Amino acid sequence: MTVRAVELPQLWMPHPLRVNPHLPTLRRESENWAREMGMLDAYPDHRGIWTRPAFHAMTVDQLTAWTLPDASLARLRLNHRFNVWALAWDDYFATTFKQAGDLPGALVFTDRLHAFLPTEPGARLPVPANAVERGIADLQEQLFPPELAHWRKDFNQALTRYIDAGVEELANSRSGRVPHLIDYVVFRRDSFAAPTSPYSVELATGARIPERIRDSRTVRALLDAFMDYMGLANDIASYEREVHEERDVNNLVLVIGTSLGIALHDAVPAALTLVNTRLRDFEHLRRDEIPPLVERSGLDADERDRLDTWLRGACGFLSGLHAWYTGAPRYTAASPTDRE
Repeated sequence: MTVRAVELPQLWMPHPLRVNPHLPTLRRESENWAREMGMLDAYPDHRGIWTRPAFHAMTVDQLTAWTLPDASLARLRLNHRFNVWALAWDDYFATTFKQAGDLPGALVFTDRLHAFLPTEPGARLPVPANAVERGIADLQEQLFPPELAHWRKDFNQALTRYIDAGVEELANSRSGRVPHLIDYVVFRRDSFAAPTSPYSVELATGARIPERIRDSRTVRALLDAFMDYMGLANDIASYEREVHEERDVNNLVLVIGTSLGIALHDAVPAALTLVNTRLRDFEHLRRDEIPPLVERSGLDADERDRLDTWLRGACGFLSGLHAWYTGAPRYTAASPTDRE
């Protein structure tokens, strides 16, 4: 049994896919920034992270346009570059350190990356030494315009936890230690960089969750469910490659099987149930608990409009991820469906 052939259609998604109208433009220019950063093979003496065909096969342009259907072209480009960088870090780390089991090298690489993630504006960055460092250095100059300056600290702290989680995953794989389910669900938010996703929704929609309710229990629970779906659904999509091909121990299916003492063929539907449950939690909070919170908090019409806009963007983000997980060649053998 494979997840790809049997289980993926069971991933639940109540929101229809919406596609950003700028996808054709993004597709035409998709490789420009990756090439500028040195992520693509260019010359015989320059080995990038990807070949040009491998880069286009990932369909990162579709990922960006599917998850941010309401973004302007300029903001779509910016989030696209971030998506490219995150995948570049992931693939570079996997091929350079995970495959070789090189934990000391991974620690050195990660420690250097920390210096490219300052939490205060105006910090001087090191001179980049590779494509991953060039990419994040370039993004640091673009990601925090004045209207998003409040994101610098939280965003860069989330990226720091993201790259540190890669080292922890490598340590787990080297030792054969399968994480426990209770620890793993929270850890997976960091190892997927899920705390950066509310930034992406805000970037695309121009709307923030109103400050008066942002730290409420209901909103925190909604954001946790929002972030959990991303990484845990990714584990379902990646299960065959990670567990059967790469022998990785950092995957929800294996975590559930080991934590509950059940066979992998039973762990697959259990993992799917957990992923779908987290999405249902998000839907319940959005539909049934947010409206009473809005009333109790006395949000004005403008605040309500901003919240509704952000929530619509969050639903679109999840729908786009679902479409990419179930249609992109990074996760499936078949060619992706063209959703323009």
